[in-house]
Amino acid sequence: MRVSVFLFIILLTALFGGCTGDSTQGPDVGDFDRQAILTNWADNIIIPAFTEFELKSSNLTEAAIDFDQSPNEARLDTLQSAWKDAYLAFQQVSMFETGPAMTLRYRTQLNTYPTDTTEIKANIENGDVNLALPSLVNSQGFPALDFLLFGTGSSNNEVLAFYTTNANAQKNRAYLIALTQRIEDLTEAVLGQWTDTYRDEFVANDGNGANASIDLMVNDYIFYFEKYLRAGKIGIPAGVFSGSALPSHVEAKYNGEIALELFNEALDASQNFFNGTHFQSNTSGLSLADYLDYLNTMKEGTDLTALINNQFETIRAQASTLNSDFAQQIASNNTEMLQTYDVLQRNVVFLKVDMLQALNINVDYVDADGD
Repeated sequence: MRVSVFLFIILLTALFGGCTGDSTQGPDVGDFDRQAILTNWADNIIIPAFTEFELKSSNLTEAAIDFDQSPNEARLDTLQSAWKDAYLAFQQVSMFETGPAMTLRYRTQLNTYPTDTTEIKANIENGDVNLALPSLVNSQGFPALDFLLFGTGSSNNEVLAFYTTNANAQKNRAYLIALTQRIEDLTEAVLGQWTDTYRDEFVANDGNGANASIDLMVNDYIFYFEKYLRAGKIGIPAGVFSGSALPSHVEAKYNGEIALELFNEALDASQNFFNGTHFQSNTSGLSLADYLDYLNTMKEGTDLTALINNQFETIRAQASTLNSDFAQQIASNNTEMLQTYDVLQRNVVFLKVDMLQALNINVDYVDADGD
């Protein structure tokens, strides 16, 4: 009897010891080198992207000044090209609304659309306006320049007349310079803070909690993907939330040629950030994909990293069916826009639900669009 009890105790010890080992030996979310991720993000993605955009924004300001000094068709073409180059470069930094950019409400001031053309005209008429006022976010940034450079005439000759023979021609040119200078000044401020003190603060804050850099950045990243890439560029103009299409709400409405380019640039930036791909390089460092792989994160028997990257490719393939002018796409076949929204939404689920659960990160923003 005593031997039987002894054997029973040994069996229980082995059983529970084995179970405990199985449940605790797997990867822990807190064991990954979070500081290495932050270092890669800061040094190889965020700061280089802002540095490039600062250069493009400076070129845009210079083009506006040159046009003001001698407004002709050639310089108008140069200014329009500089706007496009800067707008595309902005897509690489728009998601980084954390730290300095969040404090300055950077994205809101540079890319709130549709722009308020009535307010723009009033600002021009009034002359020296304070673009730092929160009430004027609808009449500045790239969307305001879109109207002023492409929407003030049906041809470049008519647009040029707006700056040469129009009664307010000099004021119109002055507003162009004010808008471009505002973009450059805000960008210099954000980049300056990153390279001065914020980079080190960002990297050092490598804990695992709501106020840690990874938690904050991942939330900002998903918020951007969900609200600005999925909803702003596609869902809202396609009428997902309003019940009817809103072609007036497309990005780059007046240019009418680069909405798809802007979308693809933002999509590339989003996928590259997920994979830790260095800015303008094929080299990669540690990022979210590595973190998920370290945790061996699966969804219904499939690797979550692969699911997310495959879905990015599905989005890219679907977007290739779209017209370069989203307003035209909505008018001709809005179903393609709605299908693009649907494939974007699939990755929202992977990122916002499955990835956050694996990384033990809580959502820190309010979802108000019912998805």
